[in-house]
Amino acid sequence: MTETTEKYAETTVDTRILRVIDDVLNSLRISGSVLLRETYAAPWSITIPDSERLAEILDVDRGTRVVAFHLVELGHCRLNVAGDDEYPLVAGDLAICFGGANHRLSLGRKGGNIDLIRLIKQGYNPRDPNKLRTHADTALLCGIFLLQDTALNPLFAALPPVLRTSLPRAGDLHNLSGVARLIAQELDRRAPAGGYIVARLLEVLCAEAVRAHVATVAPEEANWLRGIKDHVVGRSIAAIHSRPGHRWSVQRLAAGVSISPSRFATRFTEAVGMSPMAYVATWRMHIACRSLKSGRQSVERIAASLGYESQAAFSRSFRKHLGLSPAAWRAREVSQEKNLGTTDGTT
Repeated sequence: MTETTEKYAETTVDTRILRVIDDVLNSLRISGSVLLRETYAAPWSITIPDSERLAEILDVDRGTRVVAFHLVELGHCRLNVAGDDEYPLVAGDLAICFGGANHRLSLGRKGGNIDLIRLIKQGYNPRDPNKLRTHADTALLCGIFLLQDTALNPLFAALPPVLRTSLPRAGDLHNLSGVARLIAQELDRRAPAGGYIVARLLEVLCAEAVRAHVATVAPEEANWLRGIKDHVVGRSIAAIHSRPGHRWSVQRLAAGVSISPSRFATRFTEAVGMSPMAYVATWRMHIACRSLKSGRQSVERIAASLGYESQAAFSRSFRKHLGLSPAAWRAREVSQEKNLGTTDGTT
């Protein structure tokens, strides 16, 4: 049957792009947990291990990305990442370490170092102002976000190693201060179901921080966030997401946004940092990972749903992006989940 050029959706461009952002955020299945909420008298220093070590210590599935976050409720401090990059933080600042590197929070030059995990397990804060009978220089709320299915997720790949934002910063596209206030109030109340409510609010806090970041992406930076904000590229990304198994080509995508294929390909690549067809393949592989992990479909059926003419062609593309065959990748994920379940049941 001869295909005809078509417009990809009947809804407005803005609605389609919003749905794309919702889709990639939903695929991360964000959850969260508070690890500590303490005050400190200077000098002090806290070290936080990298994501893999945190996952191991906290018995988190290896397929889950552990992302540390830190909210300064009072005073100020410094955030030093992997002994290199340093960021000043003041009251109201939120730092989310999406890059997963080990890092350190500190104030003062001669503070005794405190290991985060030891602080959590022992519950002893040697720089507690009440015990030292002095004033508090810093109050911190620290925790983790748990992200699922980060493999080839374009939003996750576009996030900075350290996302910093300020709760009081004015913005129509986020309500960070309101969410943080609700979290603090719920922690202070210590009421029934408080843990459940805080966990849900942390999901919203992470999403609000990402939304605030989207609004401030530099126009010259080539990544997915710049692409989604471009009204031409964003429409083509929305089309790809709505029909990942379609027989896409540069010509079909360009026709959908009414510009020439050459201009479209250049504009897409400059905005996103990869060619249109490379993006199609990457997004298909992200969906494939999600489908394989759920275990509800065969490899052959997943391949067909994503537009591959054969299972062999799908497997070649999957191995190119993930380094394993689809069957081997699925077996590894299932094995990790079983091992986690065994560990959780014996501790």
